[in-house]
Amino acid sequence: MLARGIPTRVNHDPSSERRRLLPLAAVIVLAGAWVYAPALRGEWIWDDAEEVLRNPVLRGPADALAGIWLAPAGADYFPLKTTVQWAEWHIWGDRPLGYHIASIALHLLSALLFWRLLRRLFALAGGPAGELGPWLGGLLFAIHPLAVESVAWIAELKNTLSLPPLFLAMNAYVDGFLGGPGAFPGPRRRLFALFWFAVAMLCKSSVVMLPAVLLLFGWWLRGRIGRRDLWASAPFLAVSLALGLVTIWFQEHRAIGYDLPIGGVASRVAGAGLAIAFYLGKFLWPADLILIYPQWHLTPPSSAQFLPWIAIAAAAGWLWTRERAHARPAIGGSDRPGWERTALFGLGFFAVNLAPVLGFIPMAYLRQSWVADHFAYLPMLGLIGLAAAGAGVAAEWAGSRAWVAPLALGGAGACALLAIVAHRNASVFRTAEAVWTRTLRGNPDSWTAHYDLGLVLHSAGRLPEAVDHYREAIRLNPALAGAHYNLGIALAGVGRNAEAIIQYRETLRIEPGNAEARNNLGIALGQGGRAAEAIAQFQSALQERPGFADAHYNLGTALLRAGRIAEAIAQYREAIRIEPGNADAHNNLGWALKAQGRTSEASVQLEEAARLRGAR
Repeated sequence: MLARGIPTRVNHDPSSERRRLLPLAAVIVLAGAWVYAPALRGEWIWDDAEEVLRNPVLRGPADALAGIWLAPAGADYFPLKTTVQWAEWHIWGDRPLGYHIASIALHLLSALLFWRLLRRLFALAGGPAGELGPWLGGLLFAIHPLAVESVAWIAELKNTLSLPPLFLAMNAYVDGFLGGPGAFPGPRRRLFALFWFAVAMLCKSSVVMLPAVLLLFGWWLRGRIGRRDLWASAPFLAVSLALGLVTIWFQEHRAIGYDLPIGGVASRVAGAGLAIAFYLGKFLWPADLILIYPQWHLTPPSSAQFLPWIAIAAAAGWLWTRERAHARPAIGGSDRPGWERTALFGLGFFAVNLAPVLGFIPMAYLRQSWVADHFAYLPMLGLIGLAAAGAGVAAEWAGSRAWVAPLALGGAGACALLAIVAHRNASVFRTAEAVWTRTLRGNPDSWTAHYDLGLVLHSAGRLPEAVDHYREAIRLNPALAGAHYNLGIALAGVGRNAEAIIQYRETLRIEPGNAEARNNLGIALGQGGRAAEAIAQFQSALQERPGFADAHYNLGTALLRAGRIAEAIAQYREAIRIEPGNADAHNNLGWALKAQGRTSEASVQLEEAARLRGAR
């Protein structure tokens, strides 16, 4: 039996308890640190560049912090997360090690806070004595492979950052019930919990379902939801609605979240059921985890795609029927929680916290897939809590029987296996090439994986391989302007100039205002002897972006080759005005001046070019 009623508070010697718990905490921390050690050497991956490396907001002075809170420029309103990233940038700069250390530390702190929360819940349920169940829950969260994506991917700081304040809120609220029968968190404790919930919401709105979780907790504890539960959850609901609506607005207006291939109501319902089944399966058997999973075809959905909902309804109905049939009277006229209600609590926590990411509320990520490992970071805590409760019951049942050793060995073996799998998954996040190569093994039709792997190979100088992946990305998503543009650059790099021109023109068909594509098209045309067309493209690029130094320089070179020396000189001077350290512009300006017989001016420019090149 999991529950025996609500106990009164027992006084312990705090120093003695700390000494007893410290070795257990050390095991959680050391196990988690070993799992994520490979990620410490990880490089920037996918959204990391946009989130950190190329994010101008993070480079601003301290007085720019007001803009993060009052006039955010990003696709989401998570100002506390962005503020932390600002601080990280000013500490770590472009070195990824510090960002990884911060994410891992936050994850391990969450594991310890989750352990504390489970200890309180076990005490309230009057469950199995000892530390095994709650401690195992903290350990499982620290080492479970499904958490790796959130911890090892720098861009998911919002996940790891939002969980500690959420746990502080939940711990504060739950602690208010430990005073004995009829205990309830007082105003100060509720205010403390509300503050930490708001902090968590400002890190990431995936924690938005806490008000529902608090009501679910009240039902689990007493078998009913009373007026006090509703009253206590109301302020949390207000914060949840306010910041949740802000997130939806940002997704709609900044992330273009409503232009998504997710179909109508039937498609979304089918996709939600499949997603719940997917996450449950990956939690129980965390194999073949990848960054982007294949996207299900749901328009229209097939009858078989609704089967998960039938299974969910059958399981929930069976547990609910058993719970009602075996209600156990306890102190104060409430039911005490048995294993059926505990199972509904854990599964309910899992489902409730998945609700925001099941496709009913459109998100930009749904362009890629219906599911993602980082969406399960918070919801899987409900399943881990059930595993912890089961371990506690098993340990109590075994007692001094001969089953103790086999159960202990089995549990240790399962934890070791999970840690090894998670360690290997964290190793994948060392390089972007490894991440995308693994993703393509599991999802060969991911245009994002092909495109980003092409960028990685391109940066490494492996142009023929990059060309292949760019072409595959274009086959899967013909409207991907970036793939056309970078394919053009790669083709030019391997001497296939005519094909590069085709790709630049296709880029401009999709994005007519792309000044970089016009500039590169001008270069390619000039190399092909089509000087007049090249000059026209450089001039168009400058109309799109007047301060484009490279376009001024390239236009100057094209004009110089066409014999229009005076115009070339004007363009070189403008390039130098915008970019004084451009040695090539100084050099070409010098030769153009020399061609006009202005030797003294030419000498000044040529000497400056030599100085700049020598200073490199």
